[in-house]
Amino acid sequence: MTKAMKQFEVLEWASLFLQQHNRERNVAEILLQHFLGVDRSKFYTMMRETVPEHILQSFQQAIQEHAETGIPVQHIIGYEMFYGRKFAVNEQVLIPRPETEELVDYVIQNIQHDTSKETKTIVDIGTGSGVIAITLALQLQNVRVYGTDISAEALRVAKQNGKQLEATIQFRQGDFLKPLMDEGIKVDWVISNPPYIAWEEEMTLQDTVKNFDPSLALFAKENGLYAYQQIIRDLPHVLNHGGKVAFEIGETQGEAVQSLLKQTLSTSTITIKQDINQKDRMVIAHLP
Repeated sequence: MTKAMKQFEVLEWASLFLQQHNRERNVAEILLQHFLGVDRSKFYTMMRETVPEHILQSFQQAIQEHAETGIPVQHIIGYEMFYGRKFAVNEQVLIPRPETEELVDYVIQNIQHDTSKETKTIVDIGTGSGVIAITLALQLQNVRVYGTDISAEALRVAKQNGKQLEATIQFRQGDFLKPLMDEGIKVDWVISNPPYIAWEEEMTLQDTVKNFDPSLALFAKENGLYAYQQIIRDLPHVLNHGGKVAFEIGETQGEAVQSLLKQTLSTSTITIKQDINQKDRMVIAHLP
């Protein structure tokens, strides 16, 4: 690839190279847009233009690194889109998934349809890059939002994203709900996409996940249920009357998480909701 190449030729080479290494072909398009510094619509008008040599070299290196190591494209470009916004990500935080957008969307719609005018206090447990907390703070009016995480490195990323997107979030470092309990903070909503993959399933994951996403954000003891157990145990200490809980779950964990909630919040209404692929993805609890 030393001769001058047009954009469509570069894209064709990269797509084929990725396919030969059993990687997704569309990564080539994402990376080339990034290195060219253009949006999707502009990208398609440039197909017959020559790619500058310095861009070609950087792009080729990134394609080869992704193909050979599985490094996520988000780590190469430094961000992922979530709910229409660009969030910085790195090896210290979980790369946000589309399923989590469905969880956020459910909470937004539920709060927007609440007829009471009182300020709602929300906490995002295990906030990671801050995508849930920041999106809720920006999409909703009259809310106070907290984000907790045990990882100081993750909180640095979350704070960076909050500052960049001009969201008002109160971040706290600590284990699950403990930071709120220590300060006597009560909330109306507890939301979490906690680690829920059993350690026994580690070898079944793609290398782009298990080798690059932080284990702290992926795996949990007790067959993947440990984080739910710890959060649910402390819910009575932080939830206001009429409070609500929204968990993202693994597709086989609905009944187990529902049972844990029922044991602790016996008077609550608990429902399991499916994602766009008809897989169990959320467990919602409403206190009376």
